[in-house]
Amino acid sequence: MDLQLSGRVAVVTGASKGIGLAVTRTLLEEGVRVVATSRRSSPALEALARADLLHVPADLMDPDAPGMVVARAAEAFGGLDILVNNAGGPPPGVTLPRGSFLDATDAEWRAMFEFNLFSAVRAVRAALPLMLERGGGAIVNVSSGNARQPSPINVDYGAAKAGMNNLTKVLSEEFGPKGVRVNTVSPGPVRTAWWTDEGGVADMIAAQAGTDRDSVMDRVAPEMMNLTTGRLADPQEVADVVALLVSPRSANTTGAEFVVDSGFLKAV
Repeated sequence: MDLQLSGRVAVVTGASKGIGLAVTRTLLEEGVRVVATSRRSSPALEALARADLLHVPADLMDPDAPGMVVARAAEAFGGLDILVNNAGGPPPGVTLPRGSFLDATDAEWRAMFEFNLFSAVRAVRAALPLMLERGGGAIVNVSSGNARQPSPINVDYGAAKAGMNNLTKVLSEEFGPKGVRVNTVSPGPVRTAWWTDEGGVADMIAAQAGTDRDSVMDRVAPEMMNLTTGRLADPQEVADVVALLVSPRSANTTGAEFVVDSGFLKAV
């Protein structure tokens, strides 16, 4: 399927690994010029190097960083058509999952919201004028199943992502009539560094369950979370949904949430 994206300009946050890397790769393959941002690059991102890819190192916890990244996109490629707010998860110095709601301090709550919600707010604020100049655009906010499935071990993270879901709806209502579509993609558990890195969630669960990280990801975690498909999602499976949503093929889809969660959410 031709997604009709060739020549468009995108900003992808959290682009050095996981879902963001998969989104960056997919958009490049569709002919999009991509500004990829992350605190630092990675060998996998560097392997994608070409004229249509610009990596802008930035710490999105800095209030000025999202606007700077968007400005670099306009400077390098002449405008902006697509924004994928993918950066998220535990900010530096914060570890998830927690043992309880009581384990999260005020400082950790603030950091979680800065990274998972306010960085997206600032990126959207910077991107909208550029999109409106071009007659429209597409924004995808990457949320989480925890936005709708409360969890005491990820309470501040889930609250921030619930705010992102609400933000998506508000933006779609205000700017949809002006040609800017805004949608949410909500992954469940995905085989990203949060799970796979040494000391990550898989290792934490493995230590508690008396097993190894591969067994956790292949069997223990899917059973624990009652995943219908029996497995964690691959980042590419999320990226494919994002690519379709930013495409003109989805021209009449806005204010929607698309779940890629292995059947994690059970409620209607």
